Amino acid sequence: MGILRDARKAVRIGRDLLANRRARAALSQRLSQLPPLESNKYKIAVYFADSEVNMYQIRQWYKPLQELGRTWPVVVLSRGATAAIRLFEESPLPVAYVRTVVALERTLDEQDIRIVFYVNQNTKNFQMFRYGQRWHVFINHGESDKMYMTTNQFKAYDYSFVAGDAAVARLRKVLWDYDFDKRAIRIGRPQADHYSGELPYTPDDRTVVLYAPTWEGDRSAAAYGSIATHGVALVRALCATGTHRVIYRPHPRSGVADHAYASANREIIGMLAAANSADPAAHHVHDTGPELGWQLSAADVAVVDISAMVYDRLASGKPLLVTRPAEPEALVDTNGYLSACEWLDASEASSIVALTDRVLHDLETVGRLDSWVRRYFGDPTPGAATQRFHDAVEQLMGEWERYAAIHAGDESTQLASTATSATVSVPSAPAEDDPTQAHETGEDDDELR
Repeated sequence: MGILRDARKAVRIGRDLLANRRARAALSQRLSQLPPLESNKYKIAVYFADSEVNMYQIRQWYKPLQELGRTWPVVVLSRGATAAIRLFEESPLPVAYVRTVVALERTLDEQDIRIVFYVNQNTKNFQMFRYGQRWHVFINHGESDKMYMTTNQFKAYDYSFVAGDAAVARLRKVLWDYDFDKRAIRIGRPQADHYSGELPYTPDDRTVVLYAPTWEGDRSAAAYGSIATHGVALVRALCATGTHRVIYRPHPRSGVADHAYASANREIIGMLAAANSADPAAHHVHDTGPELGWQLSAADVAVVDISAMVYDRLASGKPLLVTRPAEPEALVDTNGYLSACEWLDASEASSIVALTDRVLHDLETVGRLDSWVRRYFGDPTPGAATQRFHDAVEQLMGEWERYAAIHAGDESTQLASTATSATVSVPSAPAEDDPTQAHETGEDDDELR
């Protein structure tokens, strides 16, 4: 078993290396045709050090940041080749490919970056933290009760934009000696003001159920995925009614760590295709698109795992069921919404039709949902979260101006000295396809999994 696992890992590494080399070749051609970024224009940077597989983490911020950019110009700093080429293709925001530390410092030297946003906890974020004279702000890629949401890594940032009171209460339990009043700024869920995408079907009288499971996780404590334990049974039951429509949106990493999940994922996809073939009016959807929004607004009921999707759906104010992890060691915070949510056990998955009817029509459940929406996201009025997001940025820009005035005599010292030393210590770049030499000079390749 160990030999087989090592062989599969070697194949993945080889495949990722090949993808990196191809991406860099394509990037080189694209960059040669693009004009340089306008100097001294951008005030906010989104630092994305991940690879294409985690693009979903930044995609959900496209529209909120695009709107913010009308006031404060925003640029995306991409460190990975596969992500960068995708960003150049689809991002509505300007993109800078800064694979090397030298390229990163050159971009910072040419721009007036005052706030740096981070959408995940990639270890490569640490390389960006070295640059002071700007605010480093964690904006995350969702709101959930996963253990990820209470990591002590929050302390690494100057500020964190959090969804609401529930997030602060969750963090207070684990972050010692942390100034929540100053550093945790509540903004709600601005993405909910920018639901995007078009329905791939014509609405009718079918009950639409969104099934959006997370991946299986890389350890027992984080094994929240339900595809292999709940998914096959619930999708089979919904497809059999002739009155339901399934939107199946699996996590992009589903099946990467567990072949049982990969097999169940394929079975569900095949089931939906067979149901559509048997009944063309069913219009079941296997959704792998980059846009998230239409699914949440179109679904009458959502079935989700413990993940950010719980709270993406909660922000919509519509009924949902949360799958209970079958793994007994999976850590679940039952002090927040999960203490009062509508759970779906694996043993109940085949009874999904009756359960969806209950959450749709039970008045007590509907009322309880509204109170939790306000606890997690504040005022759910359309546009309110976007305004709080903009107000938070305005606040930090004001703080930046205040500190810049205090340190007016030394504000350019740090960046100038590091840029100079980096240029001296790295006289020439290594070959593009030599990952070992690349790391010696501070260059970052896409993470190999």
